[in-house]
Amino acid sequence: MSSRTTRGTGRLRDVIAPGLRVLFCGINPGLYSAAVGYHFARPGNRFWQALFAGGFTDRVLAPSENRLLLDFGCGLTDIVLRASAGADEVTAAELVAGRRRLERKLRRYAPRVLAVLGLSAYRVAFGRPRAVPGIQPDAVGETRLWLLPNPSGLNAHYQPRDLARAFRELRTAISTAQ
Repeated sequence: MSSRTTRGTGRLRDVIAPGLRVLFCGINPGLYSAAVGYHFARPGNRFWQALFAGGFTDRVLAPSENRLLLDFGCGLTDIVLRASAGADEVTAAELVAGRRRLERKLRRYAPRVLAVLGLSAYRVAFGRPRAVPGIQPDAVGETRLWLLPNPSGLNAHYQPRDLARAFRELRTAISTAQ
């Protein structure tokens, strides 16, 4: 599958394959990411650095190299397909509808873990208003759910070291569960 945008829609295509260790799930594409055609592409987004710091990749990948994630057993998707200037523009109805679409995708591709990157969006989409980062009590089929902070540079609550720690916790949990 291509990791670029679907021509003319501004929607990013998933980077996905059956049986991944982790499918990382953003809230929705930002306008910059949609314009350039790669997930987490905006300068200042800390996803790629956190992925490396957490031990998922052997170096910091560029957004344009997102297909290489498949070699590391990882993939990318979003809850909501529509690009926006900020996640705060996504409605609760879009998040719930996106979760339903995401659940179908999880049943089809069966990644071991879905790691949702965004606490508030997860809480709304999955109907878990008190959810905290880490493993979640629910699963979709065989896929466990894990909640990570949003790596956007706008998320001042989580500094790079906090993101690295959160990503490492996920990687350690996956490694010990094998």
